[in-house]
Amino acid sequence: MSTATGQQHPIGLYLKVWALLFVLSTFSYLVDYFHFHGYLRWGLILIFMLLKAGLIVAVFMHMAWERLALIVAILLPPMCLLVLVGLMAAEADYTFLTRLVFFR
Repeated sequence: MSTATGQQHPIGLYLKVWALLFVLSTFSYLVDYFHFHGYLRWGLILIFMLLKAGLIVAVFMHMAWERLALIVAILLPPMCLLVLVGLMAAEADYTFLTRLVFFR
């Protein structure tokens, strides 16, 4: 019988990440509890969401231990899409303001 050996991560690492995810989730709920409004509310929610997603991807999907080529192949396309969405949002604002000026 052959025994397959693989990389084992200490259980303490996973427990620390679970605790950190719990703390970040608590902070995101506190944003609603303290009735933040406007851009501050959405900015905090997005920051906590991205931090939690980054932790999950890095530790539970083992991306922290992967090769750089694999990380770039997985993370680069979503980053490019985010840049394109930002450019489209800027163009939409410009188009909307232009229509307000000329069609008023």
